[in-house]
Amino acid sequence: MKFDIDYIDKLAKVLNENGLTELVLENEEQSIILKKESKEIMSVAPTAPAVVQQCTITPPVQEVEEPKGKAIVSPMVGTFYTSPSPDAEPFVEVGSTVNEGDVVCIIEAMKLMNEIKAECSGKIVQVCVKNGEPVEFGQVLMYVE
Repeated sequence: MKFDIDYIDKLAKVLNENGLTELVLENEEQSIILKKESKEIMSVAPTAPAVVQQCTITPPVQEVEEPKGKAIVSPMVGTFYTSPSPDAEPFVEVGSTVNEGDVVCIIEAMKLMNEIKAECSGKIVQVCVKNGEPVEFGQVLMYVE
């Protein structure tokens, strides 16, 4: 996936509207860093150095057999949906055959429904996210074999 100008404009709006100072996105082909510099002049009074503690959180190790096939990953942070509406049939299920360009799921981000399409043809061998769960940028959604 290449970042187009409209996508970059949307990211800049997210940066401004949410008071963020930096936004970093990466994929296999490229990366983009948006930074907002403040023009405010702040007066800083000298203070004693702060003590910083480092905390490392290690997720539990799960031994999962890695499925074969191509991963379909989330291009954004949002909420994963398997169907276009709550009462509709899912776009795909394990065992479904997809063609390149077929819609496989939707990710809702900032009240926008973004269709995620298959990047290759094949059979869905695993769906890694449950309907309605939040997803992160780059998270594997499903595998196509």
